[in-house]
Amino acid sequence: MTLEERLVEIEMDLTHAERMLEDLNEVIIRHEKEIEALKKENALLKNLLERDTVKPLSEETPPPHY
Repeated sequence: MTLEERLVEIEMDLTHAERMLEDLNEVIIRHEKEIEALKKENALLKNLLERDTVKPLSEETPPPHY
């Protein structure tokens, strides 16, 4: 393998690595947004529980198909 062929191969590997890094960064950003949304939802549910607006399962009326 010539020096030029090795250089071309290294450049191609670098290009693939850069693309993979960009893809992983996009996944991390998307996951961070999802985590923030889940944190907000969790806080809302905790707030509802603290206000006692959600009944314990023992007090819930069973669905009509029971």
